[in-house]
Amino acid sequence: MGKSLLDKVWEAHTVRELPTGQTQLFVGLHLIHEVTSPQAFSMLREAGLRVLFPERTVATVDHIVPTDTRERPYADADAERMMTALERNCREFGIRLLGPETGQQGIVHVIGPELGLTQPGMTVACGDSHTSTHGAFGCVAFGIGTSQVRDVLATQCVAMKKPKVRRIVVEGTLSRGVYAKDVILAIIRRLGVKGGVGYAYEYAGPVFERMTMEERMTVCNMSIEGGARLGYVNPDETTFAYLRGRPFAPAGEAFEHAVAWWKSMASDPDARYDDVVRLEADSIGPMVTWGIHPGHAISVDEEVPPPEAFPEEERRTVEEAYAYMDLRPGRPLRGFRIDVAFIGSCTNARISDLREAARVARKGKVAPHVRALVVPGSQQVARQAEEEGLAEIFREAGFEWRLPGCSMCLAMNPDKLVGRQVCASSSNRNFRGRQGSPTGRTLLMSPAMVAAAALEGAVTDVRGWLDPEDAA
Repeated sequence: MGKSLLDKVWEAHTVRELPTGQTQLFVGLHLIHEVTSPQAFSMLREAGLRVLFPERTVATVDHIVPTDTRERPYADADAERMMTALERNCREFGIRLLGPETGQQGIVHVIGPELGLTQPGMTVACGDSHTSTHGAFGCVAFGIGTSQVRDVLATQCVAMKKPKVRRIVVEGTLSRGVYAKDVILAIIRRLGVKGGVGYAYEYAGPVFERMTMEERMTVCNMSIEGGARLGYVNPDETTFAYLRGRPFAPAGEAFEHAVAWWKSMASDPDARYDDVVRLEADSIGPMVTWGIHPGHAISVDEEVPPPEAFPEEERRTVEEAYAYMDLRPGRPLRGFRIDVAFIGSCTNARISDLREAARVARKGKVAPHVRALVVPGSQQVARQAEEEGLAEIFREAGFEWRLPGCSMCLAMNPDKLVGRQVCASSSNRNFRGRQGSPTGRTLLMSPAMVAAAALEGAVTDVRGWLDPEDAA
């Protein structure tokens, strides 16, 4: 019987089985940032411990940094305190910090892959739930809590129960104007926000095989929104081509040796899965969320569904969603007025996301009542976008071009919604109050859809803004 990638990576990193039924798992790469690490370092000091493998730990700053200035001290005293703590901790424990002055700073799930830190067959952990992003490379990558951050710093290990594996196959070819974000929103809608609990998602089939690495990252990023602890795509030639020449990837002969090992970690053709789900690409359209979690998603052509469309146990949440979003069943989302457009986050702030959004942005001006922000995922993405003229396209259309950071995805910085504002967002969560206002409302969609909404001033179908020759 063949093995899945999860089986192989898990076995390769198992230290021992614990009496609790969990596995003590060695962590190949530990990524840290300013929000979930200060308490972990304090616990380390109190216990008189050191960081066991500082060379396997890399830090950046993303959640709290302002995106309009890098001037220190930050205006927000809490943000300055967290930044100072991260700098002190990294200095004291010998950890590499990719701060703003390095030219390599950015959102932790953007810079790991772009620097080649993330590689197939690894276990990757970070105190952030969207660590599942790194599964795009054939990693077993998962978010951990602050006490686990302490454990990994001290032992380079974490205790975890091995999840089951659900293989999700998407057949066919995506239509023009349908992107990776639409695919993962369609999957979460189909399986539910709790459907992946206890599972790892293995994404397979022609649609994922044709995706770029950046598109695969978008899909894996949101695995956690479907309840899965992690998601992955088997490594292939697309993966290897992306990694070749990256600063922290192997070079020369070592790279070829690495490729041979990376290939061996892919799921066997006869691997056994706990569940298999299939979708057809032509059933997926440009998606928009209408409610208060990512499973509340519909195609832009559809109407807000009635309570009867949901299982009995979910109807209370559905009623809460109608009230919070000020929507009613049967209403189309197209034409729903927005106040803010946000292109950014670890889900959709990579260079290809900005290219697709700019393709739309160059065709108009941001509606007068809309505030529109583009926040690159990293300093490298920002430089590349500026060199390609994308930043200028956004500025000319009326978007604000900001410095890299998490920004309005979760609003732990000055970028926040105000009052009942409605935001068309390329981020990953539409929870109540997620974007900084307790009553603010978030509509998740692809970056191209956000750009189209910014120009229209309301939710619209991006396909109406694309030329016939524009690829999907």
